[in-house]
Amino acid sequence: MNRVPHIQVEHLSKYYQVHQKEAGFAGSLRSFVARKYKDVKAVDDISFAIDAAEIVGFLGPNGAGKTTTLKVLSGLLYPTRGIARVLGFTPNERRAEFLRQITLVMGQKQQLNWDLPAMDSFLVNQAIYEITNDKFQITMDEFTELLDLKDLLKKQVRKLSLGERMKCELAAALLHRPQVLFLDEPTIGLDVTMQTKIRQFIAEYNERHGATIILTSHYMADVTALCKRVIVIDHGKLLYDGDLHALAEKIAPHKLIRLEFGQALNGQRLEDYGEVVKTRGQHADLLVPRDATSQVAARLLAELPIADVTIEEPPIEDVITRVFEQAAKARAERGEAKEEENWGEE
Repeated sequence: MNRVPHIQVEHLSKYYQVHQKEAGFAGSLRSFVARKYKDVKAVDDISFAIDAAEIVGFLGPNGAGKTTTLKVLSGLLYPTRGIARVLGFTPNERRAEFLRQITLVMGQKQQLNWDLPAMDSFLVNQAIYEITNDKFQITMDEFTELLDLKDLLKKQVRKLSLGERMKCELAAALLHRPQVLFLDEPTIGLDVTMQTKIRQFIAEYNERHGATIILTSHYMADVTALCKRVIVIDHGKLLYDGDLHALAEKIAPHKLIRLEFGQALNGQRLEDYGEVVKTRGQHADLLVPRDATSQVAARLLAELPIADVTIEEPPIEDVITRVFEQAAKARAERGEAKEEENWGEE
């Protein structure tokens, strides 16, 4: 029996018409008479499917089309063309049965009332989603434990720190126990400790409730901790959809060899073995061609006073950066101009 994906996107596009105004007073006058518009392809013919309980990283630089895609999938925007299905629903129809099963969390937006305690906003959401008192209490007990909310519930939201507010935002967004989560930069601006707590909560929610999650984040630690699969887009185009670690093997031509020496080198040049990334005391990092890793490692062990050696994939940040560099090069070769407008969307 074939499984129906929780999220299915087929040839999805979202275009905007944006007014182009010339500079100066004369340009302003001309714009009253004959306005010029330019089509901006925020999302341009992308397709993918996500199964139940998957956590998928949705990656791309600013302006890539990530937030626009999430807004289409959550029903906030109409697609220009193509098909989007979530839990069998067409999102832009915004049917009540659909809205009760999804949530959209944006790290730079808030739904909590600034002047009231967080618990008051939770009670409002309980009424909106028609959550019974018993289910509400069970969920609140669970979230209070997982997110350590006990001392936060009665504080005015304005008096909470950014990390405390983000925990309460997540709790408010998940009170109705949605089956699909669209998380747009949920850890933005948080310190490392709070980022870790938020990641742990997301993983626990996924495990307990089998929720399907799309996560966008500029913090690669979020992605590597939570996502086995990533979808990469740039300028609205799909660049990659697959295993995160396979992306490194496909894109990165090098591996990283970390060395610890038992004694000082006696005139040997590390440059003879690979590209020296950095050295510090008795430690050094080398980049070597992926297909020559075994031979180089054997030479290092045979010829240098090695106390310890590890071989790693390059940092995922470097891999993703390389993907975007290759995409930019391909656009330049096709003669496509880089879009200069910034719409505040990702």
